Amino acid sequence: MARQEETFDVVVVGGGGAGLAAAIEARESGCSVVLLEKNPQPGGSTAWSIGSVSSSGTPHQRKRGIVDSPADHWADMPGFAGDLAGRDNAALRRVLCDEIPATFQWLLDSGVRFMGPMPEPPHRQPRMHNVLPNSRSFIYHLTRRARRAGVQLRTGTRVDALVQDNGRVTGVDAGPLRFLARGGVVLAAGDFTNGPEFKARFMGPQEAKVEGVNLTATGDGQRLGEALGARIVNGDLALGPEIRFIAPASETFVRRLPPWRWLAVTMEWAMERVPPAILRPILMKFLTTALAPSTSLFDAGAVLVNRRGERFGDERDRPAWRLPDQPDKVGYILIDAALAQRFSAWPDFVSTAPGVAYAYVPDYRRNRPDVFTEAPTLQALAQRLGMDAAALARSAAEGGVRALGAGPYVALGPVRSVFVHSEGGLMVDAQHRVLGTGDQPLPGLYAAGSTGQGGLLLKGHGHHLAWAFVSGRRAGRFAAEAAR
Repeated sequence: MARQEETFDVVVVGGGGAGLAAAIEARESGCSVVLLEKNPQPGGSTAWSIGSVSSSGTPHQRKRGIVDSPADHWADMPGFAGDLAGRDNAALRRVLCDEIPATFQWLLDSGVRFMGPMPEPPHRQPRMHNVLPNSRSFIYHLTRRARRAGVQLRTGTRVDALVQDNGRVTGVDAGPLRFLARGGVVLAAGDFTNGPEFKARFMGPQEAKVEGVNLTATGDGQRLGEALGARIVNGDLALGPEIRFIAPASETFVRRLPPWRWLAVTMEWAMERVPPAILRPILMKFLTTALAPSTSLFDAGAVLVNRRGERFGDERDRPAWRLPDQPDKVGYILIDAALAQRFSAWPDFVSTAPGVAYAYVPDYRRNRPDVFTEAPTLQALAQRLGMDAAALARSAAEGGVRALGAGPYVALGPVRSVFVHSEGGLMVDAQHRVLGTGDQPLPGLYAAGSTGQGGLLLKGHGHHLAWAFVSGRRAGRFAAEAAR
């Protein structure tokens, strides 16, 4: 059966932050654009993120009298990479740091609002800006801008293959549909944190068992590129596996806040003027969602057990790698009364969102009853959790750093092991063209965001989103230029 064809100047694959940025830029350059998203709505990993963007030269910095520059930002970033700095793509790092100030303003012009900037060493200046009221603000405002500009958004449309004509990428196939592109195709389909075959190949069989925070991040763009001879670089690098609390069954107050501009502006004003004692309860609603428990819990003597109440290894020796082998792939963090008291105040916190605030045991008791179980005895705790009481008692007596002391006892969990994001993207040049055999550009094919990370190391908060928006805008612009 013949495919139904449509022709555009630019075809964008993926509707997260990078894809929306590419589509907007190409459309505002005067090109016809279609954006194809496999999920029912745009969002991608951008919508799952904490929402930080790191940049120099922002209005927020200037308001605080902070003198900063792209050159200093570029020089500071290798400090996050440590021993891996030699694997970085310095040219793409230059693109990121030079372009993010203008792109940050572009986000502001689109209606996105931020609080900050926050310090995060080894940045020499505060550069981390956190979106208000939540990360869906990016998708809300950019989707509206894309629609206003005339981008055609097709959701529920999964791309199966790239189309070539005489060596040039000229479109994509999506089931019975073929979308042709006069200028080029931009791959912006995210990473492969939930692609077992990629994780098995680049990381190992145990890592392949660990799920991604974004369950639909299956490496579709990387797969499409590899089919034409492109290569993945830094595929073995990722944030994770790490232990995280399961997400609430129903969304928290902060996640449900609509990303209206007036609300974000009000929140931005409040962050600067309202006393911390009033703001803290709101922040805790955010901080006690699906963040990572601090590893200092285990250093202090907390015990990690599975659903049966059994310890399954040294809590300080990569427990996130072993957690996927446990029943239902979940565990519980067991603490005694002394640890519960200790992790109720600074400097011992249960979780944090960098630059925002810290959450303690009482915050989880108040905000996350679904992951907070307390009982006067271990037997009572086991009964409430459906665990084997004898196994739980043995685990507490054996302990991690030490045997647990007196109750009451608290179990924090379920917790699971996840990948937050991976660094493995297609190799691209400074024009975001995907490189094929012999590192020659594949004509008509561009990649942005995690799909087109090109060896760039994005350690430190706020760099992945910064790259998504910067590379997306640029890839869309270059694809549009090729259509003329």
